[in-house]
Amino acid sequence: MVGSSHEALHRIFQKDPTLLTKALQKVLHVPFPTPREIAALNVDLTEIEPVERRVDTLLRAETDEGTYLLVVESQGKVDERKRGSWPYYLSYLYEKYRCEPVLIVITQSSKTAEWASRPIRFGFRDWHSLTVRPLVLGPDNVPMIADERQAEKDVPLAVLSAMTHGRGPQAPAILESLAAALRTIDPDSAAVFVQFVDSCLADPQAKQMWRDLMTAIQYFWRHPLAEQVREEGREQGREEGRIEERRETILRTLDWRGIPVPDSVRERVEECTDLARLETWAQRALRVTEPTELFSDE
Repeated sequence: MVGSSHEALHRIFQKDPTLLTKALQKVLHVPFPTPREIAALNVDLTEIEPVERRVDTLLRAETDEGTYLLVVESQGKVDERKRGSWPYYLSYLYEKYRCEPVLIVITQSSKTAEWASRPIRFGFRDWHSLTVRPLVLGPDNVPMIADERQAEKDVPLAVLSAMTHGRGPQAPAILESLAAALRTIDPDSAAVFVQFVDSCLADPQAKQMWRDLMTAIQYFWRHPLAEQVREEGREQGREEGRIEERRETILRTLDWRGIPVPDSVRERVEECTDLARLETWAQRALRVTEPTELFSDE
């Protein structure tokens, strides 16, 4: 079943097609020519009614060296059937458009990336009639962008970084840097990127942290994700509910980052009833290395 994470991983290239060629050039170090123009094409490759074949994202790139078809496949896990369907996609697209097709696979799994990067060869041992070599983007080669200034320089690449690295101990720094960078671009584009990241975060703690970060950025609140967060806030209803939620966020963030919380710190957080102070502590919980640093100015 196709999920939101699968969709987001390839649809980000429809939102910003130039990100795909930058990933080929800067991440995979493939000398792909810089396109003059990129256009999305119909992804349906169905030939006869009983058999439906569909790629995830298909882009046509016009370059000084010719026209290329960029076939983007989002892959969540190892699936040996794709080693038959991917060569079919490329052959069919070449026959239909008479353009050179290029297969790019994007995944959040190192194991899947290793599998997908293996060449697909048809023929016998010393003579291959057909060889397909997928280009793979995954957590082992997409740069981990955890610096705010670096994220601001290339927001789409920072989004891709969060989508492929949104788990583990580096996730708080990655998500926080991206949240700051999103403030520097137009709100409509930022709102779309917010949803892409939210869809790809499989770790419940990372997803909750991302939503906590987004509630602080008011212009996202017209986005469906923000509306969902706002509805959850309405259900809580009372000031006490918001206070309790902030307490939980602080302790959950420290725990997720692997920072032991002594009883004295836990008691101080749980006893605090000042929402503004709890908001400050929640922001600090993303950066501190010692739990007592939450109260550094008190």
